[in-house]
Amino acid sequence: MPPAPLNPLRKIAVADVRLGMHLHKLEGPWLKHPFWKTRFVIRNADELALLQASGVAECWIDTALGVDVAAAGDAPAAAVAAPVLPASAPKSRPLAEELRQAAAICERGREAVAAMFAEARMGRSIDAESCMPLVEDIAASVLRSPGALVSLARLKSRDDYSYMHSVAVCALMVALARQLGFDEPACRQAGTAGLLHDIGKALMPLEVLNKPGRLTDAEYQLIRSHPARGHALLQEGRGASAETLDVVLHHHERFDGRGYPQGLAGSRISQLARMGAVCDVYDAITSNRPYKAGWDPAESIASMASWKGQFDETIFAAFVQSLGIYPVGSQVRLASGKLAVVVEQNPHKLVAPVVKVFFSTKSQLHLPPERLDLARPGCSDRIVGRVPREEGAEAERRQAHLDELWAGPEVLQRVHRRRAG
Repeated sequence: MPPAPLNPLRKIAVADVRLGMHLHKLEGPWLKHPFWKTRFVIRNADELALLQASGVAECWIDTALGVDVAAAGDAPAAAVAAPVLPASAPKSRPLAEELRQAAAICERGREAVAAMFAEARMGRSIDAESCMPLVEDIAASVLRSPGALVSLARLKSRDDYSYMHSVAVCALMVALARQLGFDEPACRQAGTAGLLHDIGKALMPLEVLNKPGRLTDAEYQLIRSHPARGHALLQEGRGASAETLDVVLHHHERFDGRGYPQGLAGSRISQLARMGAVCDVYDAITSNRPYKAGWDPAESIASMASWKGQFDETIFAAFVQSLGIYPVGSQVRLASGKLAVVVEQNPHKLVAPVVKVFFSTKSQLHLPPERLDLARPGCSDRIVGRVPREEGAEAERRQAHLDELWAGPEVLQRVHRRRAG
């Protein structure tokens, strides 16, 4: 076998891609990326057709991990083997079953994080290693079905926000790491960093942390100290890796250098901290807080995409790939005039998820909930817009109805019990 070239990356036309090539990167708008994965071997005709129908003209291939241009014509399709998952890779479950399991993990997660925050408030050191069983459970759920736990962790009350935010960012970090091609140990490392990223808030006064109104300048500066205080807290304890400490300290840095505490920019911010910045903001703006109602998930994705300079664009693109352009729970308007809620992603077509239709704007009547796969061959309907989330008591009742449509009544009742507890 000839030695691998010094630079195995090669830019070629998408029309020249053949079976067995390792797709490294697409050239063009990330919204046109037709795959759930970002880097992988093109192993069958369906994947090849999907890529060539995407409208992207050029791409990069990695010749060290797949077939080169010259060899592609000689490689029969049958010789291109599908990648073999590690023996430890979690097996997928039906979504309804995974949602039930995810609800139980969220309950345990809230209890574990609340206990950890209580220890910190009492001046006791934090044992980061004690978080590993919870991180293992969260990572296993996300690796089986990325949408289940990530979506459920978003359903938090104003009172348990601080605890469930840590669980949610842990799950989001695992999903993003998976999308970026991390192996399982690295995914768990990302999850641990996500779970502990806000531990410094345990040292913030509750009246400031949960203040419903605008913070004073002094209160704002106090809150801005939580990354440094969390970093110091974990250094005093045991078991926190250098990667976790870095995310705790730097998850509020911005790619353009306008973040804090050190004003780092670009590659001076570690990849994990850049990931943490995206996951932290997404969960914060989609969640109910003491001072505001959460935004619709799809509305949040669109808003974050417009914030030029705040995030690493490559990481943000992978984040959207991991969640979908219309994440689970998003309310959407269809071309038919019907309203629907997103219940599941179609990995190969992010603009056409599985939805549950529930209302007709033409007749102004509620419809019996109907599951509709917008990517199914022959489906004539499509998403034409988002429906922004409203505020107020009536809006919250409508939102509860939407949450029940995608999560199911049994799981939602469990979420309500967690909130009440």
